[in-house]
Amino acid sequence: MNIPIQPENKLIITHWKNQVLTALISEKAVLELSLADDSSVLGNIYIGKVKKIVKNLNSAFVDYGLNQTGYYSLTDNPETATADGQRKALREGDEILVQIAKEAVKTKDPVLSSNLNFTGKYAVLTSANRMIGFSTRITDRAWKDSLRPKLEEILGDQAGMIVRTNAYQREEELFREITYLMNQYQAVLRAAPYRTCYSLLYHAEPGYIRSLKSAPKDSLSQIITDDAEIFDKVREYLTAYQPEDIGRLRLYQDHQIDLIKVYALEAAIRQATQKRVWLKSGGYLVIEPTEAMVVIDVNTGKYAGNQNLAGTIRRTNREAAEEICHQLRLRNLSGIIMIDFIDMKEEEDRQMLMHELKAHAARDQIKTTVVDMTPLGLVEMTRKKERRPLHEQIALLVSDSLK
Repeated sequence: MNIPIQPENKLIITHWKNQVLTALISEKAVLELSLADDSSVLGNIYIGKVKKIVKNLNSAFVDYGLNQTGYYSLTDNPETATADGQRKALREGDEILVQIAKEAVKTKDPVLSSNLNFTGKYAVLTSANRMIGFSTRITDRAWKDSLRPKLEEILGDQAGMIVRTNAYQREEELFREITYLMNQYQAVLRAAPYRTCYSLLYHAEPGYIRSLKSAPKDSLSQIITDDAEIFDKVREYLTAYQPEDIGRLRLYQDHQIDLIKVYALEAAIRQATQKRVWLKSGGYLVIEPTEAMVVIDVNTGKYAGNQNLAGTIRRTNREAAEEICHQLRLRNLSGIIMIDFIDMKEEEDRQMLMHELKAHAARDQIKTTVVDMTPLGLVEMTRKKERRPLHEQIALLVSDSLK
């Protein structure tokens, strides 16, 4: 089981500008920041209506609410479930079950999927992809082979499943959760034939609950909130699904100083939205999110140690590799990431840098892949898109406040 060791972290849930702010904090740094967006529909399941089919793009546009349209790929969704449970070729006017797979990004509509996903701490239930898969971080083949027949017996031909890293050697918790996820899925199917078009059939859980589910087992030393209602919701969730963590939940009630100030989260937000990030050595990064990709430039800056130029470049690049992976996670940057490291002449130095970059990327709970380095020193990475980047969350908050 080749899983990076996780330090003990704190999950802080508080408020900033009337929005729920979730922060994952280690002993040394803020690892993740996320603002709850009341308008977010990510993970929700609706009865949608096919508005238009675009054959040359092999796609469709589906209305899932009043004046709300999403993009639906016929290539990615070869099987479509109608609201009455039938599966057939898609036609304009059909009412179908869709889940918001990706939120709207600037001018792009949300991406819709008929592969309904129900996510737990130990597994993800999938309605259309009926295979059983395992997290790539679970490398114990014997354990996977022993578990697979039991999962196939439980799921039958009703659904598929992805077993998450947290499930390793926790079969009892996994089987209990599967029952819960299957009940959620079947409740949606039962309700769909009797609900009107555009009905919301399933409301995804709040972001802070998703953070609890995604946290590696035993990685959280404390879960702290200053909101009594959130405290009750978290306690309810932990009681049902993570009773071993109830003792780590704490309601912060010190009226002398706000929780957000205790952990300097406002400063962390400001720093996480600046283009320039200073490295300890005096070098710095310039981070530029664009429409198509994220571009990161590495500079030696003020660093002028006693080493020769090659040593200075080597140290700056190595330090930058760690900080880049931290910033991607902190800012929730995703998609294609292009990094312009300082050019290194020795192949051994380039290989060492790529090795360290991959090691740092492996600590991210969101799938992050280091692709390759070009002869010019440009490194391509990809990071799976799961929610809006932090700068877009803040921009949306500002625009909403101006309405």
